Amino acid sequence: MSRFDDLEYFYSIMGGVIRQCGGLRSLSSIDLAAAPHRGVYFFFEPGENRRDSDIGPRVVRVGTHGLKIGSRSTLRGRLGQHRGMRSGGGNHRGSIFRLLIGQALISSGALPICRSWGLKADASTAAAALGLSKQDLAASELAIEQAVSRYIGSMQVAWLEVGDEPSPQSDRGFIERNAIALLSNLDKKPLDVPMPTWLGQYSNRLRVRESGLWNQNHVEEKYDRAVLEKIERYARG
Repeated sequence: MSRFDDLEYFYSIMGGVIRQCGGLRSLSSIDLAAAPHRGVYFFFEPGENRRDSDIGPRVVRVGTHGLKIGSRSTLRGRLGQHRGMRSGGGNHRGSIFRLLIGQALISSGALPICRSWGLKADASTAAAALGLSKQDLAASELAIEQAVSRYIGSMQVAWLEVGDEPSPQSDRGFIERNAIALLSNLDKKPLDVPMPTWLGQYSNRLRVRESGLWNQNHVEEKYDRAVLEKIERYARG
């Protein structure tokens, strides 16, 4: 079977995952209390549609949460970190997804340059590195955090409930890793490539631009076809 065939199969399975979630809904409109405790999430971005593996929306990010043994992280908590606060703010230091979106918005010219955006470590360390108070740092980043919350909030999301215990060998980790590898176009024949207007074209991360995904990890890996059977099995409940 070719990667093209596997992508078609993947999206046919995703149809069942989406139906199981009650259809695609924007992240901003979802009551995250309804999300399962553990699982894998799939983001779809407005305007991003498949052009090879049939028609329909294109997955732009795959993720999960807490794979370290003993982790108490939850799916609803991770989605909440990506969405940000109801007030519109958020914390890009706790969400690589938010960091990537914010950087691309800045590079596109949609937002002003912010010299602290993307500085690693916690806010106190970043503020100290720039000679700012923590309050001034937060104020300088607020407009960008709000724009990121609006952007990610407009994306649609579906999730697959996978309730196994946190572990690097968990089914959640296997599905995340191999779904990303399947969808990624990095060093592969391009399939379902992003639209020319995709915000990710402005990313300063080669892996985002070349993969067509808001992911950095696993985009260069080879996928295991067993991921398709595993997703289908969990989608069936």
